[in-house]
Amino acid sequence: MTRLLLEVSDVRAEALDVLLVELRAAGGGPLEPFEPGAHLEFELPNGLIRHYSLTNDWRERDRYVVGVGRAANGRGGSDFIHQSLRRGGRLTASAPRNNFALDPAAASYLFVAGGIGVTPIMSMVRRCAAEGRDWRLVYAARNAQRAAFYETLRAFGDRVHFHFDDQAGAVLDARRWLATRSEGQHVYCCGPQPLMRAVREGAAHYPPDCVHFEYFVGTAAKALAEAPAAGTGEGEFRVDLKRSKLSLVVPAELSILEVLEANGVKVPFSCREGLCRTCETTVCEGEVEHRDYVLSAAERAESKTMMVCVSRSRSAVLVLDR
Repeated sequence: MTRLLLEVSDVRAEALDVLLVELRAAGGGPLEPFEPGAHLEFELPNGLIRHYSLTNDWRERDRYVVGVGRAANGRGGSDFIHQSLRRGGRLTASAPRNNFALDPAAASYLFVAGGIGVTPIMSMVRRCAAEGRDWRLVYAARNAQRAAFYETLRAFGDRVHFHFDDQAGAVLDARRWLATRSEGQHVYCCGPQPLMRAVREGAAHYPPDCVHFEYFVGTAAKALAEAPAAGTGEGEFRVDLKRSKLSLVVPAELSILEVLEANGVKVPFSCREGLCRTCETTVCEGEVEHRDYVLSAAERAESKTMMVCVSRSRSAVLVLDR
């Protein structure tokens, strides 16, 4: 995978407990292009690997800007960014990846964001505004002090609806915004677990390929309403590796990735939770039980690839291109 050495050119507060980090190529020069919805995978100096969404204009090639919210009960990634990252510091990151791409064929877009979940949405909003596309944004936060990009978004007038829990006396009722769908409308949602669950339930009448979610990388994602249901992949099965010419047993208590690692088969990985697509592997034969959060409904139906960190086999034998 392409790795980039980036230098921090600016760090500034965007809202309460939200930092914007601007990065440029160490030594100068243009950066890898990206599309709205993309993110970077960072190797932090404290040994953690974290993913942060790009929030700036997709046409910019001289910088990347990511938004980092401070997680109250996080595992150290956001704390490091907020406490230790300074201008002039250097970080290693992947080239931009995109599991949350904006569908150019959509007739209109409804964006629903909660808290720091607005960061990937901002890049989408900027593209829609630049190209004259039809869009609306519903943005929920606990209060105005925690709303990133508040002044920037206010400039878009009634295209943006702000919901602040402290003023409304309740959390956002997402169903109200999803009840009526115009032809060809796509929904893009990123935010905390309750909001994403509400959007999923409220958009149940939408075609599945018209509703898109960006999940936070973290253990909380396992509790999301979309968590894959347990199926026949709970028990033991065999994995045959086409290139390595190995036949391995995957017990119920281990993932395919863990078994491959234990047998010396190197597989790139990051989140180990089915959220980042790093360990995606081609499936040659067998029936997969998909438990990831990144494949579309169509990709799951085709079952040409799988995330070996979480997904399992419904068939007794699974043949993988490893």
